[in-house]
Amino acid sequence: MHTYVDDLIRTAADNHASDIFFAEGSIARLKINGLIHPCGDRILTRAEVADFWKACKANPDEDQDRDASHVSKSGIRFRVNCHKLGGKLGVVMRLIRNQIPSMGALGLPEALLEKWLVKKNGLVLVTGPTGSGKSTTLAACLEWINERMARHVVTIEDPMEFEFRAKQCFFTQREVGLDTDSFSSGLRSALRQAPDIIFVGEIRDAETALTALQAAETGHLVLGTLHSSSVTDALERFLHLMDTTQREGVQSLLSFQLLGVLSQQLLPNATENGSILVCEHLDVEAAVRDWIREMRLPEIREFMQRGDSEWNATFLRNIFAAYSDGRISYETALAHCGNHNEFNRLLRGIS
Repeated sequence: MHTYVDDLIRTAADNHASDIFFAEGSIARLKINGLIHPCGDRILTRAEVADFWKACKANPDEDQDRDASHVSKSGIRFRVNCHKLGGKLGVVMRLIRNQIPSMGALGLPEALLEKWLVKKNGLVLVTGPTGSGKSTTLAACLEWINERMARHVVTIEDPMEFEFRAKQCFFTQREVGLDTDSFSSGLRSALRQAPDIIFVGEIRDAETALTALQAAETGHLVLGTLHSSSVTDALERFLHLMDTTQREGVQSLLSFQLLGVLSQQLLPNATENGSILVCEHLDVEAAVRDWIREMRLPEIREFMQRGDSEWNATFLRNIFAAYSDGRISYETALAHCGNHNEFNRLLRGIS
């Protein structure tokens, strides 16, 4: 079984897979660019999968699920979850990557992100749906810092997707479930670990959101992800994590501490396999702070739509640019632009 897993890992690495899935009575599968692909035709037996469970210090007879780690012969590291499904033994292996792409290679707005990343304190939100590459974006941001500034970076992740190697920075990487109970408890603990920068893998509840803001207020640069479909949706979602008695105070705090919001989507590439990254972004300065404090979202959206600043842009504008450059198809552009009429107005040269 160990030889078979090593073969699976080599195949996964060759195909840039993010995850490996296998279970007794089934063939193995790989996740590549967010899609599941079968890998070979070998049906695994319970004894074979149980053998791998035992190598991960999991007991096939007593454990329902167990988190572990695995290092291949070639030195590739994985987070492993051994679990049962319908009484059968299953395994999911998540690749922990140490080759971190640059912001430029990802197609991110480098100048804007660098403007935020050199700040000593404040909150940066990277948002988008599951699988849109938020963690990869923030890993690229942290690696940019790692190459240029001497900082202590504390990360709270679920799961840990990249392994950072210290260059200028010292990293304390913690995983929810293995090293801390939750994002909120990990964030509270991080404040006692002398951090300069804190990366919160997901802001999903009021306590985490409020603690992130307080950390920014007390002199830390906080980078966090949020599930949302757009910049304005991210602002609304962040505030609606709070109960109504908290919102007014949080709106004021957010207006002072927020540096910017980057929302992103991964869209099918029109010319080759894979995806391209399309973003919208808001740089929080001047009047924008007043609009956030008063939650005047239409004004923020209109400001982003003007297109008169490189720091602020909508999905519509950037999807139109991607279509104009031939990177995505017309059908893909229409499906994701958010406003068919406005997109077609841009096609006709009406801005």
